[in-house]
Amino acid sequence: MASAQMHPFVSPPRREGAFSEQVAWTGFRIREREGRRWAPSPLARLNLEGELVGGMFLDEIHDSPAFEIFNLASKKQARGEKVYSLAIGEPSFETPLPIGEAAYESMKSGWGHYTSSWGSKDLREAIVEKVREKNHVNAMLENAIFMTTKLAIYASLLSVAKPKFEVLVPDPGYYYSEPALLTGGKPVRYKLAKDFSLDVDEVKAKITPNTRAIIVNTPSNPTGKVFDRKELRALFDVCVERGIKVISDEAYEDLVYEKKHFSIGSIEESPSEVVSLYSLSKSYSMTGWRAGYVVADAETIHKVNRFLETAVTCFPPFIQAASAYALRNCERYTTGFREELRKRRALLEEALSEIPELECHKVEGAFYGFPRYKMRLGSAEVARRLLNKYNVAVLPGAIFGPSGEGHIRISFGSPEETITEGTRRLKDFFKSG
Repeated sequence: MASAQMHPFVSPPRREGAFSEQVAWTGFRIREREGRRWAPSPLARLNLEGELVGGMFLDEIHDSPAFEIFNLASKKQARGEKVYSLAIGEPSFETPLPIGEAAYESMKSGWGHYTSSWGSKDLREAIVEKVREKNHVNAMLENAIFMTTKLAIYASLLSVAKPKFEVLVPDPGYYYSEPALLTGGKPVRYKLAKDFSLDVDEVKAKITPNTRAIIVNTPSNPTGKVFDRKELRALFDVCVERGIKVISDEAYEDLVYEKKHFSIGSIEESPSEVVSLYSLSKSYSMTGWRAGYVVADAETIHKVNRFLETAVTCFPPFIQAASAYALRNCERYTTGFREELRKRRALLEEALSEIPELECHKVEGAFYGFPRYKMRLGSAEVARRLLNKYNVAVLPGAIFGPSGEGHIRISFGSPEETITEGTRRLKDFFKSG
């Protein structure tokens, strides 16, 4: 607290129009910019030499570029314009009614008070049942904790954090750099192979003595790639040999089409080196419920729980009850969602095949196409022009890392009519040059 008082917060001017994820690594010592001191994050502390270490400056983390696109699209819609959104990362399906009813019944039964920060025992038992049966991860009750998956990324990094630690993140890949920075670490990007598969040799080349964790995401957002068992096994062996944690983001595990999802945590006899992150958002169309869970060794789970006790206390008990119900009773809905998305994928692939300026790998999982385009424009400018002139929203590939430049992310989570009209306008855009 004393160090925070010594460095009063002064907010810099907000930067508008930030489509890029260019987030600079600032190091550990507090900096001065334009004569103003910036406040450290709550994770910062003074070391024995009186230097500020282990924190990041929140003002240097940009607003989410994805939500900037959504906000611009919302402004157009507020003016009465029709926007064809191929950008948003959620399916158009409603949460299955029985899940909502389970939450309602829980609220009527008085489940509106504090509960364990770990999650209710019933929910954690449902999590353990699910990962043992479906993911073949040999977890026990002590290996599971309930929390939203996005927060789980931060909590997992906090569990491995040390001064000057590094975390390897995929390029292109989801927004893992900001959590690394905010937990006092340095994100180091490893490039995926040309077909977006996992290049273990590239990962090995990026490992240093400061590497504490490697994040993998399969099925992948934004690429739609599903990693093979062989490459995940090779990565696991490297991490065990070097004493590095694997943080495995498996939010899209149920949305795999031809291949089969493989959980890297299933390699272990019991959770040890792998921290597995799961979500109910995509599997059960529960994006607004903020429901997910972490499965890891008991020590890591204790650390994550320590963070939750301090930051959140607990998650709503009625959401926990609904989540337990979903895990035990709603697989049929997940199957139905997947089959509908399979149809939408075919619709998107057919439309993209008619646009010669786009080249797209086969989508194996999740619900995103990530085509490379042939045009002398940055992806942020492509996204702007598509939205401003054609009322089509996509995400620029550059926000997913330097290797994402020259690509756009197209979601087929939207209804068929949106995909059909959106891709027709996409074709007109690229045809116009």
